Amino acid sequence: MRLHKLESNAGGKARAKRPQRTARPPARPPTRRVTLGVIVGNRGFFPGHLAATGRAEMLAALRDEGIDAVIVNKTDTNHGAIESRAEAKACAELFRKNRDRIDGIVVTLPNFGDERAVADTLRLAGLDVPVLVHATTDDPAKMLIDNRRDAFCGKMSVCNVLSQYGIRYSLTSQHTQRPESPGFRRDLRQFAATCRVVRGLRGARIGAIGARPAAFKTVRYSEKVLEASGISVEPIDLSEILGRIARLSDRDPAVRRRLQSITEYVETDGVPDEALVKMAKLGLVMDRWMKEVDVTISAVQCWTAMEEYFGVVPCTLMSMFSNANLPSACEVDVMGTVSMYALTLASETPAALLDWNNNYGDDPDKAVCFHCSNLPRDFFEAPVMDYQEIIAGTVGRENTFGTIVGTVKAGPMSFARFSTDDRTGQIRGYVGEGQFTKDKLRTFGGAGVVQIDNLQPLLRHICRNGFEHHVAGTFSHVADAVHEAATEYLGWDVLRHR
Repeated sequence: MRLHKLESNAGGKARAKRPQRTARPPARPPTRRVTLGVIVGNRGFFPGHLAATGRAEMLAALRDEGIDAVIVNKTDTNHGAIESRAEAKACAELFRKNRDRIDGIVVTLPNFGDERAVADTLRLAGLDVPVLVHATTDDPAKMLIDNRRDAFCGKMSVCNVLSQYGIRYSLTSQHTQRPESPGFRRDLRQFAATCRVVRGLRGARIGAIGARPAAFKTVRYSEKVLEASGISVEPIDLSEILGRIARLSDRDPAVRRRLQSITEYVETDGVPDEALVKMAKLGLVMDRWMKEVDVTISAVQCWTAMEEYFGVVPCTLMSMFSNANLPSACEVDVMGTVSMYALTLASETPAALLDWNNNYGDDPDKAVCFHCSNLPRDFFEAPVMDYQEIIAGTVGRENTFGTIVGTVKAGPMSFARFSTDDRTGQIRGYVGEGQFTKDKLRTFGGAGVVQIDNLQPLLRHICRNGFEHHVAGTFSHVADAVHEAATEYLGWDVLRHR
């Protein structure tokens, strides 16, 4: 349902209505299959047939979850498992050959396993990817010598030696689990999400388009601290973007194609044609520059130079990027882009950058999250394009068309915020989960009500630790995967809000 309409808005829009188009269903961006290396532990004192069946059970679990596996051939080692130094070297060589494919490694212990062989394989492979340690549950009815696993105990030995080797690892939610159990399947999906976040953030390249708004010292960040985590920023001055736009003709076929993609993306009835053509040119130039410098995610100077000297807001274009799982943050909030990207990598769904903006009545666990807005289309019940009401009074309404406005739909929510701390030279943050609610809200821009348990302590944490008023959100519960990636594998100082 559309938000309320100010009467002053009507007179400033073009009178002619455009032909109604049938809205296209949201196109889901393609997802990249996760590939995991698999180490099956074995120890000769324990039943070898358990290693063989455990291997088959783990591979079946991966197949069921749409995860590809890299594993030694079952005839190349005893039971297709890893026990000796020679087997560890062979498995490590296989992993190295598939370095570009492997996102993480699963260590599964169908019996006690050999902690030396597991640790040596990981050390020799040298992949520096997330590692999940799994142990299979014993059956109380099968505790005699032919069927007893002792993986409960073996898991502790593996973790002990991995700690000695300085190899970081993740644990399952229960100490032992059957590979076919619902609990392990949830853990496997979460681990895959953690792997996506780690791989995606390491080596990420962010396009910073323009300078931050002068008044927004809150979005300052350190490129050098980001670079230490493998994240690079590629800047471009807004004048260069506008200069490239000036070279484009209104009738350029590429501009017309971009214009069509905008009008198919969101309802534009009443928005002046001139503004839509400007948006198409801006989107085309952004696309071309990002391909030129090899960046896929971005942060954009959205006000007020864009409006004063070009005559539109870039919100719709940023919304389109984010809706395609290529996050674009406003106000050149580069760390906002990083926060959005972490959530998108984990959930494989769009993320938005929001303001912690208002209380919602007297409920201490509810707040209004808002932007003016560049939220992805998938966030809304029924979005339309409009003008930017906050700055229209300063630069003129006719110069501010291009926002995406509407009510944020109800659903599960995860939130995240990361920041560079120049005083300590590290990246800090917080993540958590809540819900977008169905509570009524009459306002402008893109807005929704969130409910988060123990919200007041979180708000105190934000203020006490000097975090920004911006927060990234997505329609999925993935906080644990993001937290594991950030703390265990990237080495960031991140609070998991409970």
